[in-house]
Amino acid sequence: MSTSNSQGINTLLDAEREAAKIVQKAKQYRVQRLKDARSEAAKEIEELKAQKNTEYQDFVAQHSGQSDQSLGKVDQETEEKIEEIRRDAEEKKQDAIDKMMKAITNVETKRHENYRV
Repeated sequence: MSTSNSQGINTLLDAEREAAKIVQKAKQYRVQRLKDARSEAAKEIEELKAQKNTEYQDFVAQHSGQSDQSLGKVDQETEEKIEEIRRDAEEKKQDAIDKMMKAITNVETKRHENYRV
């Protein structure tokens, strides 16, 4: 009975070792699959980055001409506004000088409100 008992225990131990090997292989397989998935995802990300970068460069190349035209138009509008402001300043210059001279030469003397008699 002890031989069959020890043989049963050995069989159980062998089965346990076999199960541990199977679990270990499954863990290794899972880890390898995760590594493969990560490397595949990184590769796809790089491809997508390259594609989007190319699309962006194409977009910039297509729209840079419009940007130059817009800048020219803005510069022209700015110059027109500056010239308009200069004309208005020149027209109102004499009025401003007259008002300042009047304020300087016509001084009203009165006591300060905090002055006490």
